[in-house]
Amino acid sequence: AKQNHKKTEHSMGNAFFVVWRESLEAFLIAGILYAWLQGNDTSGKGKQALFIGLAAGVGLALLLGWALLTVQDELSGNALEAFQIGTLLVAAGLITQMVLWMRKNGRQMKARLHADLSAAAEKSGVVGVAVVAALAVAREGAETVIFLYGMAQSGDYSGLIGGALAGLAGAAATAWLAAKSLARLNIGLLLRLSSILLLVFASALLVAAIDRLIGAGWLTPMLDPVWDTSLLIDDSTKAGKLLADFSGYRARPALTTLLAWAAYWIVVFIAWRRSGRG
Repeated sequence: AKQNHKKTEHSMGNAFFVVWRESLEAFLIAGILYAWLQGNDTSGKGKQALFIGLAAGVGLALLLGWALLTVQDELSGNALEAFQIGTLLVAAGLITQMVLWMRKNGRQMKARLHADLSAAAEKSGVVGVAVVAALAVAREGAETVIFLYGMAQSGDYSGLIGGALAGLAGAAATAWLAAKSLARLNIGLLLRLSSILLLVFASALLVAAIDRLIGAGWLTPMLDPVWDTSLLIDDSTKAGKLLADFSGYRARPALTTLLAWAAYWIVVFIAWRRSGRG
C-alpha cells in the first residue's frame, strides 16, 4: 500500500508539472487570440468562433488519448511493449522539440498568431478563426496526451488524473495572474525555468525507454552496472524514486543507458545554443 501511495505521489507531481506547463501555453495562446479579436472583431462572431475552435482543439486531443488507449487494448506481449517504449521515446522527443521551438520562436509567437489570425479572418471569416484556435490548442493538447500516456507506463492512472487536473487549474491561475499583473508575475522567467526542468524530465523518459529496451532484450547493456551509488541515494527509496522518475537518476546504471543520456544532453546543449542565436 505504501509503495502504491509513493507511485501516486510521483505520478501526480510529474503530471502536474507537465500539464501546468503545456496548459499555460494553451491559455496564453487563447489570451493572445482573444485580445486580437477584442480590437479587430466588432460583430462578436469571431469570439464565438474562437471558443468553438478552443473546444474543438480539446476534443482533438481527447480523441488522440482515446486512440492511444484503443491501440494499447489491441496489443499484447512484445507488440504492446514496443508500442509503450515507442510512446516514451516520442514523448521525450516532443518535449525536447517543444522546448527548443519555444526558445527560438517564443518572442515572435504573439506576432505570428496575430498574422495567422488576420489572414484566416480575411480568407475564411469566422471559420478561419476557429481553425487557427483549434490547431493551436490541439497541438498543445496532443503533446500533453502523449506525455501523460508516456508517464502512465511507470505510474498509475489515478495519480496522473489528479495531477493533470491540478496542473490545469494551476495553469489557469498562473495565466490569470499574468493577465492581471498580480504579484508582478514574470511569465517569461517562469517559462524559461520550466523549459530547463522539462528537458530534465524528457531525459528521464528517454532513460526509462532505454531501461525497458534493455529489459526486453532488444538492447545490450554493455556493462551493467557501471557503478553503484545506492548507499548515497537509493532509487528504490521514496526520495530516490522521486529523483529517478523526474531526472532519470539510476543508482546502478547500465553503460548503454549512460551513453544514451549523455548523447541526449550533448544534442540538447548544441541545439539550445543554436536556437538562442536564431
